[in-house]
Amino acid sequence: MNPTSSPALPGSSLNARRRLRELDRLADGRADSVVDVLVVGLGATGAGAALDAATRGLTVAAIDAHDLAFGTSRWSSKLIHGGLRYLASGQLDVAHESAVERGILMERTAPHLVRAQPFVLPLTPLVSRGQAALARAGFLAGDMLRVGARTSRSTLPQPRTLSAVETRHLAPALRPTGLRGGLLSWDGKLSDDARLVTAIARTAAAYGARILTRTRALELHRDGALVRDETTGQELRIRARTVINAAGVWAGGLVDDVRLRPSRGTHLVLRSEDLGRLSAGLHIPIPGETNRFVLVLPQGDGRVYVGLTDEPVDGDIPDVPEVPETDIGFLLDVLGSALDVTVHRADVVGAFAGLRPLLDTRDAAGRTADISRKHAVLTSPSGVVTVVGGKLTTYRRMAQDAVDATVAAGGLTAGPCRTASVPLVGAARPQTLAGLDVPARLVYRYGSEAPAVQALGLEDPALARPVVPGHPVTGAELVWAVRHEGALDTSDLLDRRTRIGLVPEDRSTAEGAALDALARTAQVE
Repeated sequence: MNPTSSPALPGSSLNARRRLRELDRLADGRADSVVDVLVVGLGATGAGAALDAATRGLTVAAIDAHDLAFGTSRWSSKLIHGGLRYLASGQLDVAHESAVERGILMERTAPHLVRAQPFVLPLTPLVSRGQAALARAGFLAGDMLRVGARTSRSTLPQPRTLSAVETRHLAPALRPTGLRGGLLSWDGKLSDDARLVTAIARTAAAYGARILTRTRALELHRDGALVRDETTGQELRIRARTVINAAGVWAGGLVDDVRLRPSRGTHLVLRSEDLGRLSAGLHIPIPGETNRFVLVLPQGDGRVYVGLTDEPVDGDIPDVPEVPETDIGFLLDVLGSALDVTVHRADVVGAFAGLRPLLDTRDAAGRTADISRKHAVLTSPSGVVTVVGGKLTTYRRMAQDAVDATVAAGGLTAGPCRTASVPLVGAARPQTLAGLDVPARLVYRYGSEAPAVQALGLEDPALARPVVPGHPVTGAELVWAVRHEGALDTSDLLDRRTRIGLVPEDRSTAEGAALDALARTAQVE
């Protein structure tokens, strides 16, 4: 392979061949096949726990029944929140923790994946002057959280009040009638939540962790797990000194004494042209609510996400949550309260829903929106450590706490947590990233590896072309995902390594390119 199309971090490549080799080694029964820590679940928290443990010098295996970021971690708003919502509800510890973790991601560990996103809260006739004053005070308090977290002003600019003209300049689709102006604030925006998980997992692999997708945990014990290779049906036992259950909304199915109360968050996918030019995201107040908003999130790829809901979910947990029409209607109604353009049901080209793994505290009556987002680390009588609750922004701290508990429960010898200063695959100083001679979109997704991804297209011009008209993802990105990011099939490529699959029509168009990327890699191997 051309050295210009190689990973920036040695040992970080995940692919089918590495997976088989490491799974075979775990199953061969040798003394060195016993790992210090087995992590079950490869969402953000599970991948984070694998990285945390590996960087402390522990041997690690991390498994998932499906793929990296298969569950909740790919269904978020693609934001790294500073904790303002939690400050408003009196959860000061959660708010501060969120602001600290946002700063770590933006300035140290993933500046290529997380950058500042401006938001406008339009002051429409539905927003009273009292509500506007309260929101303004909240944004100023949020800026104080930034100060307390020691995040630079150059990273997150100061909130301020906008005139009506400035507000419509940033969001021309807003209804001008009665518009008094707006409030401008800033938060962290992820280029893609699933890409963050992929970067965490690959960084863990570079530190020696064995990252095994399509490996389902059938039984958990204090000394390991019975698992099944979902690609072959073969069952084997992975032996471990300690076990972390980071299976998200499925955690309760693996450990009996964990009670969860899932909450569904739904987003719509719209074409950018339906909302006009958006230079900022929007906070649209939900009528009748004091501190809840619908977010309008331009993605820079011809799409806009609109969300999100917060509804309790009962019954069995599906692999992929369905989006009810009631959620779609609710979000469209809130959009209609502020926009000068009418967004019809037919304009919704895609939708997705995620389930938050909220801890059922038994004393949380009413809506799931009122349940604390603070995470919990629980050690069962069998010795399995389970981490639940929390949110994407605080994945690193959740992982740290889970590994701390695991080290204590298992009597392991390990160094201190290092992940607050360990850069993820692709991370580099802002000036270094700015100096890369590649499209900015590639830098936001691949960081310092962007030139290597682009090089695949230079080697083969067929890979330089977008795989879907009007969408920027190229064939080179699909090939890179198979060779280095652990993608094993078309679903991994279209639904997680890229987000083409969020629009069913685009997914159908890109299916052939995904199959071609898989075939090309098979030929190389």
